[in-house]
Amino acid sequence: MASGDLTLSILGFLGEGPMHGYELKARIFQLSGHIRPVSDGALYPAIARLEKAGLVDRHEEEGTGAARRQVLNLTDAGRAELLRRLREPTDLEISDQTRFFVLLTFLSQLPDRADQAGVLRRRLEFLETPASFFYQDGKPQRAEEVPDPFHRGMLLIARATGEAEKRWLREVTAELGA
Repeated sequence: MASGDLTLSILGFLGEGPMHGYELKARIFQLSGHIRPVSDGALYPAIARLEKAGLVDRHEEEGTGAARRQVLNLTDAGRAELLRRLREPTDLEISDQTRFFVLLTFLSQLPDRADQAGVLRRRLEFLETPASFFYQDGKPQRAEEVPDPFHRGMLLIARATGEAEKRWLREVTAELGA
């Protein structure tokens, strides 16, 4: 998992409520571990950086056994940073499907529906820009023009999922605008 995705995931899950590191790791794995797994060597240093920046704090609680456990909380500054990142995603968070899905996971935490709709409109604008995996003479190739069946398959699948996503984005932005 890229560090930006990891930071957003930590802030987003802690925005839903306090949790201990093991629970946070499990939630992050459930979100994207099959695509971009997160190791302890990435997670715990990321948490430490967020603590040092004043975005996350921790306190001890009784554990189920003899050991006490560390519970992580989002600070006011951490909540402000989460909301800023949700309101103003990077171009990569808009264009990369996996990163966009991480963003989408937490978008409901933005209290302003207009801000939510603005993020979705950016994604829709990106998807409506003509693009392809394959180009000929500087122009994107359509699936029907590609002789390689595997390349054609990539284009057909991308077109179908892209059309479904655009339909959903249009529906939700209309609902949010109502």
